[in-house]
Amino acid sequence: MQLKILSAGAAQGVVTGLADEFRARTGYELDCSFGAVGAMKEKLLAGAPADLIILTQALIAGLVAEGKLAPDSSADLGRVRTGVAVRAGDPLPDVSSANALRKTLLGAAGIFFPDPQKATAGIHFAHVLDTLGVRSELEPRLKTYPNGATAMREMAQSKGERLVGCTQVTEINNTPGVVLVGLLPSEFELATVYSAGVCTGAASAQAARQFIALLAGEDTRALRVKAGFELGAA
Repeated sequence: MQLKILSAGAAQGVVTGLADEFRARTGYELDCSFGAVGAMKEKLLAGAPADLIILTQALIAGLVAEGKLAPDSSADLGRVRTGVAVRAGDPLPDVSSANALRKTLLGAAGIFFPDPQKATAGIHFAHVLDTLGVRSELEPRLKTYPNGATAMREMAQSKGERLVGCTQVTEINNTPGVVLVGLLPSEFELATVYSAGVCTGAASAQAARQFIALLAGEDTRALRVKAGFELGAA
């Protein structure tokens, strides 16, 4: 038996971390597809088979309103902030203020981040570049990928010096070979709440509800916090 999951990359570490426990409890294997929230929503709307989907809270609410998700099935996983990363072992640059971040980006030889059209962190980071007035100057050094996990993995494997990345903290924490430098400066802060919901066309709706209960429940609080989710009031 398989539970089909479409998920934002920000939740990948937590979802995969529960695969063994969920299989032991229910007998279900997880069949997961991870990516940018926009891409995952498009897959669902295009008819991809799915039992549950994990997206931003706003997108989940929209899909419930459209009748694509069961209205009583959604639950919040927690809040994820957006941060700056470098390869493990590289010097940690200063990103503590807008001016410091601007200087760090202008001094970078390569800047890795997710899709600026479909990924939560990518859309936001493109706006940060515009606000700092450096996007056009940095264009030849910008390296974008379908999702944050891929961007971080590619940065980890890249050669050269002065490489910087930006994506959701959970994707940074879940990628070997990269380390979190810090959050974006306060004026550029992005904190995104992620939620899960059961698809109306789910073949395994009951198992989907069980997985969401596990994913968002008290028993997995420590796992979510370790991954980079923040729980409780903002």
